[in-house]
Amino acid sequence: MIKKSLLPLALGGFGIGMTEFVMMGILPDIAGGLDITIPQAGYLITAYALGVVVGAPTLVSLVAKRPPRTVLIWFMLMFTVFNALSALAPNFSLMLVSRFLAGLPHGAFFGVGAVVASRLADDGKVAAAMATMFTGLTLANVIGVPLGTWLGHNVSWRLVFLIVAVIGLLTAISLKQWVPVIEVRPSAGFRKDLAIFRKPRLWMALAITSIGTGGFFAWFSYIAPLLTELSRFAPGQIPMIMTIVGVGMTVGVVAGGRLADRFAPIHAIVILLTTMTALLLMNGLFATSQTAMLVLAFATGANALAMGPPIQMLLIDHSREAEMLGSSLGQSGFNIGNAMGAFLGGIPLTLGLSYAAPQWVAAGLALTGVMLALAMLAMGRPRAPQLRRANPVPVREPV
Repeated sequence: MIKKSLLPLALGGFGIGMTEFVMMGILPDIAGGLDITIPQAGYLITAYALGVVVGAPTLVSLVAKRPPRTVLIWFMLMFTVFNALSALAPNFSLMLVSRFLAGLPHGAFFGVGAVVASRLADDGKVAAAMATMFTGLTLANVIGVPLGTWLGHNVSWRLVFLIVAVIGLLTAISLKQWVPVIEVRPSAGFRKDLAIFRKPRLWMALAITSIGTGGFFAWFSYIAPLLTELSRFAPGQIPMIMTIVGVGMTVGVVAGGRLADRFAPIHAIVILLTTMTALLLMNGLFATSQTAMLVLAFATGANALAMGPPIQMLLIDHSREAEMLGSSLGQSGFNIGNAMGAFLGGIPLTLGLSYAAPQWVAAGLALTGVMLALAMLAMGRPRAPQLRRANPVPVREPV
């Protein structure tokens, strides 16, 4: 049974996932509403991703000495205000700024939330607790994004961001009501917290996250034309297939939590990146089979999100002196992978190759992630298979 104290983290993940991924579905509506081109509207996605990369380590470092629950509430209030600004933005320039600002608390929330989940988890179930938070992100792809896309097409894209703002406000309230007060672990200060970047294994973990998950994003960025041009699905069937991907993500994040609780995080990552490489190759090889692509849509989405819990555990494990800062770097890595995968996956298309070509790039990135993970494994013996709450920090019930 899921702990009530973990539900606000899942709700926050739902709001974050909705505001990030619904952009792809309502981009034409935003372009029309702001009187800009679709490529210009695409810069709004880039601005949000840049906000995530910048905000994750910066915000967490600035509030490292504050109690985690208080920090999460602040982040959700920021998220609420900046998404409300997106709903009200009168022109492209202000919309661009509001999307960058809305991205700032994204990675910071997941980073601190992962630490909070690890403190609230039962012994031996840390990754499963983290998976609960990421389940909100995956459910956003199953429920929030399709609903937001429909509203954007048929009512108003501005309403979508207002709904996201309301979700952010509800998350802040539920954090106050349901999450216990967790005493902050002593911090040596911002400058000394940065000392974690001297650790080669932390840099290796970031490289695995950025490059390995880049394979998934190289697939995800071009999934629509792959399905319509090679698999011959009708454009109207794409939302249904995206829902299948979202269901796969939901299943995968739970399975990833269990896998990471059973094995050392680096072992789980090696397994998942190896299967990801195989799945991406199959996406290219069986692109003309509709049945195969439906199965692969579910499996690839599941495999991708299964990597979330072990990656967060790995980052926390190698940044104990500044665990909230280290954990927040996971979302920065994912968004670097997003940009890298989309860019590299698009290169063969600019050369005139088929829509199967990005799959070979995607598999190459995932395989590189496997090699990096094996190299990290060779650098030293991993920690015990189960991440336990050693020397737990006091937890008090909500007040």
